[in-house]
Amino acid sequence: MTAKRFVSCGECMIEMAGGADDHWKMGIAGDTLNTAWHFRNATTADDWHVRYVTALGDDRYSERIVKFIAHAGIDVSAIQRLPGKRPGLYLIDQEDGDRVFTYWRENSAARKMADDMASLAPAVRNADVIYLSGITLAILGQDRRAAMIDLLSDLSEGTRIAFDPNIRPVLWESPEICAEVIRTVAAISDIVLPSLDDEAKLFADRSPEETVMRYRELGVPEVVVKNGKEACWFSNGDTTQSIETPPVTDVVDATGAGDSFNAAFLAARLDGSEISDAIRAGQSLSARVIQTHGALFDPRHTP
Repeated sequence: MTAKRFVSCGECMIEMAGGADDHWKMGIAGDTLNTAWHFRNATTADDWHVRYVTALGDDRYSERIVKFIAHAGIDVSAIQRLPGKRPGLYLIDQEDGDRVFTYWRENSAARKMADDMASLAPAVRNADVIYLSGITLAILGQDRRAAMIDLLSDLSEGTRIAFDPNIRPVLWESPEICAEVIRTVAAISDIVLPSLDDEAKLFADRSPEETVMRYRELGVPEVVVKNGKEACWFSNGDTTQSIETPPVTDVVDATGAGDSFNAAFLAARLDGSEISDAIRAGQSLSARVIQTHGALFDPRHTP
């Protein structure tokens, strides 16, 4: 049996964490890469071929990123390499008990991933599932963003689109443009995986139920709203209900919580699990991720 194809598209960056006494730990991360990484670990190579699509430069750190992704068992053949470009960079500081992010991504190679549609289009066509986020769209120029949306709209009926709006206002030209793009891509998606705190800030949603219904009104067949430690709401067909999120003790680092939830949810759901069981799988993996440092860990190799 031929493995199905899961294609994740977005930006991965160099991460510098810690900073105590100006000693930083370098890592590699990015929302769509985190999800691809966890999806790879939650599935088997016999069942799913996982590909990551982005653009990187020709420097040593771009090469390091490619090797890191390939070592995880993810196909890197569709990663464009752009001469003279570099990956984005961000630092994570701690301030008043919370994380503070500082980014250098204005000249990230990933911003150019849709410049060459002759390279991008074959990388996503014929996939069984395309996964992307609002960040994937936000970093593109407006004309290239439109080209990306056209590409997604023209995918065959056999390709499902899973979309996490992952709203980061600082990356967008304006809140109005952000909201319009989110609505447009959600309307062509099969599964939308928003977070209430993001949606409330942009769309003024007062509850997860409002978020669910807003996306359902756009015609999205399946919506799952993440809400931190609160209940997770979903809608699938005629059913709209909530599932309590089990309490988590000893939270160490919330980085990647939503990305890992998405991965485990999609792995279970695409394998035929009921939506409620897939949500519980997402909650379980997310809980384990926030009890460890960093967005990435392999639960198969964790005691």
